[in-house]
Parts: sequence; C-alpha cells; structure tokens
Amino acid sequence: MKASYLQTLNEFPNQDTEWSQDWQKINAVFSLIDDLEDTFNSFDVSYLRELQQQMLILNLKKYAWSLQGLILEKYSNGQSD
Repeated sequence: MKASYLQTLNEFPNQDTEWSQDWQKINAVFSLIDDLEDTFNSFDVSYLRELQQQMLILNLKKYAWSLQGLILEKYSNGQSD
C-alpha cells in the first residue's frame, strides 16, 4: 500500500498541493454561504422574501456540494488533470 502511494506521489508530485488548494477554496465557498445565511437571518423581511432567501441559500449549497463532489472525484482516481 505504501509503495503504491509513493508511486502515485512520484507520478503526480503536485497532487497533494493542488488538492489542498482546491479543498481550501471549497471551504471558503461554504464559509461565504454561511456568512450570507447569517446576514439574511438578521434581516426583518416578509415571509415570501424569507422563503426566497432560503431557496437562494439552498441552491448555493447544492452548487457547492456539486463542486465538492467534483473535487473528490478528481482526486479519488489518483490522477490530476
């Protein structure tokens, strides 16, 4: 197992660095969504506007989850594009 990991590292030397950078970007996206959600919660708006805000947050989270899935898929193959 260790030998195959070392071989993968030799084949794709920047993969750990790239993965780390991509993962930090995803964490930043989720953090921004959380900040936006907190800001929306501080507003005193009508019920319909509140529902629109919740739908926006949900769609942003779905998009971020899909990006997270792409990153996991990209690096689970042991290859880098």
